[in-house]
Formats: sequence, C-alpha cells, structure tokens
Amino acid sequence: MDPSGRLAVIGLGYIGLPTAAAFATQGLDVVGVDVNPATVEAVNRGEVPFVEPDLGVAVSGAVRLGRLSASTDVPAADTYILAVPTPLQADRTADLSAVRAATEALAPRLRGGELVILESTSPPGTTEQIGRWLAGARPDLAVAGVTADRSGDPVLLAHCPERVLPGRIMIEIVTNDRVIGGVTPEAAERAAAVYRLIVQGRLLLTDARTAELSKLAENAYRDVNIAFANELARVCERLGVDPWEMIDLANRHPRVNILRPGPGVGGHCIAVDPWFVVAAAPEDATLIRTARQINDGQPGRVAAHVATLVAEAAADGEGAAAGRGGRPVRVAVLGLAFKANVDDLRESPAVDVVERLRGLVDGPIDVVEPHVRALPAELAGLKGIELVDLPTALGRADVVVLLVDHDEFRDVPATDLVGRRIVDTRGLWRGSA
Repeated sequence: MDPSGRLAVIGLGYIGLPTAAAFATQGLDVVGVDVNPATVEAVNRGEVPFVEPDLGVAVSGAVRLGRLSASTDVPAADTYILAVPTPLQADRTADLSAVRAATEALAPRLRGGELVILESTSPPGTTEQIGRWLAGARPDLAVAGVTADRSGDPVLLAHCPERVLPGRIMIEIVTNDRVIGGVTPEAAERAAAVYRLIVQGRLLLTDARTAELSKLAENAYRDVNIAFANELARVCERLGVDPWEMIDLANRHPRVNILRPGPGVGGHCIAVDPWFVVAAAPEDATLIRTARQINDGQPGRVAAHVATLVAEAAADGEGAAAGRGGRPVRVAVLGLAFKANVDDLRESPAVDVVERLRGLVDGPIDVVEPHVRALPAELAGLKGIELVDLPTALGRADVVVLLVDHDEFRDVPATDLVGRRIVDTRGLWRGSA
C-alpha cells in the first residue's frame, strides 16, 4: 500500500498533534482524531491547545492548505497511528484502556491491508495485544502475526515509540533516529516507508517487543541516573556538603556525568515508564524499582523541609512581608511544570510538593507558573493557594521555594531574596540570600 495514502492519527495530545502536523506538512492527507471536542474544534481552526514551539505554525499552515483536519470519529485510512495515553493505574501497572478504545474504534473501518502503528509508550507485548483485540473485533479480517487462518490482505502492526523532548518536539520528530518494531518483518518495512516521509534520522528496524522495551529502557536509564543524583544530594545534606559543588567537581572526571538532583521526576515518560519494566519482570528489575522509589519520595522530602522552615519562621516571629505581625508565614512556590520552560504539568513533582505542603502548613501559598493561566485541578480546590505573578510572590514571601528552573526564575536579583528563607531544589541561586 502506498505510504503516502491517507493517514489517521488517533490522539491529538503532546505527541499525536505534532506527529499529525509533521506528516501533513509533507503533503499527506491527515485526519487527527480525539475524544475531546474542544481539541478537535481548536485544530480545525488551525490552533494548538497547548504550548510547543513551532507547532502552531505547522498546524495552522497544514489546516489552511487542507492537509490536516480533525474529528471525533475515526475515518477510513491506509495507515493509523495510535498516540493515546498509557498512564499508571493504582497498582503501578499500565492502563491500556485508551489503547484498547482506539483499537476498537478503528476496527470497523478496516478493509484489509492497513498498517496500524502504536506510538504510545507501552509495556512489552502491547502491540501484539492490539492484534488480538482487532482479531476479536473483526473475525472476518486477517491480522499478520496473530491470525494465520484468515484470507485476504492482512492488517499489519508495528510499534514506533516517540523519542522527543517537550520544547523541541518539532525539531526532534524530524532529526531523531527512530526505532521501528514490527509484529512481522513486513510490518516493520511498511512502517519504515511511512516514517521516511518525515524522519531525517536513521530508521532502526526490529521486532515489536524489542522496540517497546527499548523505549522503556531509555526512560529507566534516565530515571536511575536521576535517582543516583538525588541519593547523593541526600548524603550531602547529612554530611553538610554542597551537592551542586560536589557534583560539579565529580563531573570534571572525563568519564563521569552525574545528573542534577531535584524535587522529583515528572512528565508522561520518565516518571511512569520504568514501572512498566518492573511490572514485566518484578523479580529482576530491583534497581529500577529502587530508583523509582527514590524519585517518587523526593516531593515528600521537599515539602517536609519547607514545612520545617515555615515553623522556624513562625517561631522567630517572621511573616512581616504579609503584614500580620509574624503570622501566618507566607510561602512562595516558583514553578509547577514538570520541566523548565513548558506548560506540561503531567506527573509534575512540583504539583505534588504544593499539594503535600498544603497539608503541612496553615499559611497562604502563592504559586508562580508563567506558562499556565490557572491552577491544575489538584490544587484549584485547596484553600489558601493562589496563582500570582513573580513580583507579587517575591514581594510578600517569607519562604521562597524554587521547584522549576524556568528562564524567568534564573535572573531573580539576589536583593529580592534577602531576608527570605530559601529552598532551591534546582541550584539556580547558590550564594543568594
């Protein structure tokens, strides 16, 4: 089948919409599908419902040229790309309900011979499971690698995990190498022909299960190394050593590159995907599990430290910035996103810190997040938390907590921090205040 035929991208989030736009700008007829009518309406107006550099230009241009449209209904297509969420469940296994729902929604549209590509980061075996779901929904169709006893052109299945960094998606979706795993070799080759239309990097072909695990391994690698940095920072705290200086010195070794400690790990990948590896091999993935536990524990440690400083400030009769004769002590929290210079709050440790802090201190909490217009649902219903601008927060704060290294926070004058108690989880203000 011609790889330049009609393409449907199911899921128009942080990965699906850039993927749809990338293919559309190369001249393909692309339909984006999403369950949220507001997202569909925004895309059809040529608008982007979240912040990502260069994406708005790509979407508006593709819509204007008639190459990209959006719908809540799955159309007939030659190639389907599934880019739907795979969040953690309470038992820390993957919730594949969105993948199954997308599979069952496209099943009635299949005629035989289509290619279905899973981009969502998923546990090993998920792409094969899609084949079993399709076979159950469409007993009249052959599914390559799953049903060998049915006639007609088989539906092909492949996994091509996304490997992009928020804030650089429109660059990396083109320049990064891509791993493409097929349930069958023919599926891998067909998927490679599709991605060659947009990818300048190398296309690395393998089987679907290896491709799934390779993406999980990439994120687990990062998680383990971040956990190492966070554990070192805990050791430094106990020994009275500046962790930032120590890490800078250790990294002078030509074969050492220790990452930076922080308040935890967030985002839709690194904070989630290692648990998929643990679930797949619980008796073997002990290091990965320990790393997750260390990083998951960071928000609680940060919140407890801030609460201690608030109690000390109250005992010392501080709180003059709030003009209440020493009470209540006001806290300013800088940053809610899971990483610098984005509006993405998914699995953000900063949100977790604020939520925990609300249960530990009684005074008001000012939050500064320049990339969002409203508090997330987890915080919006909590009393005494207000989203304010940076000057307001610093002007009336007694305790300042830096959680995200946004560019806006890097140039805060040291004079604005004088007299405040500082918790700098990112090492931006060493020597200030």
